[in-house]
Amino acid sequence: MGPVRLAVIIGSTREGRAGEEIARWFVAQAAGRDDLTVNVVDLADYDLPARYPAEPTDAIRSFAREVERADAFAVVTPEYNHSFPASLKQAIDYAYDEWQAKPVGFVAYGCRSTGLHAVDQLRTVFTALHATTVRDVVGVDLLGGEPSPECADQLCQDARVLLDQLTWWGLALRDARAARPYVS
Repeated sequence: MGPVRLAVIIGSTREGRAGEEIARWFVAQAAGRDDLTVNVVDLADYDLPARYPAEPTDAIRSFAREVERADAFAVVTPEYNHSFPASLKQAIDYAYDEWQAKPVGFVAYGCRSTGLHAVDQLRTVFTALHATTVRDVVGVDLLGGEPSPECADQLCQDARVLLDQLTWWGLALRDARAARPYVS
């Protein structure tokens, strides 16, 4: 069925966010892998409504299609006040069935905490959506600077491990969904 289709979701929409650079770095780690195709889904590119409408808007439909197309997800999230951004929760809620029986990994960033409070809360959200979160996380402490493009450190090893896990789970769950549709 071909390589795993990995959607890298940039969860912050703030001006001056670090998420774009961190996502670009993470996508570069996936470059050259034959077992993955990567698509960046930047929430800043979607005009998602602040209130859940009676009928889905074009932006909601477009976002849900990106989630549907993907076999696996890497969510790039900051930690704001020990949680993840409202823009990310809003987007997650605009899809439902599209998340089911797919793996989700996290590339988190923050100051000192490396975004792990946000990841803990996102695990709960994705579990409620019947998605499978992988164990390992890429955590970036912004006080130490953004990840280096040379990639000879522990952060790069963490990225390789996360990509390996997402690829394994992406293949396994894609095969399982093809053999037997997931029912929640």
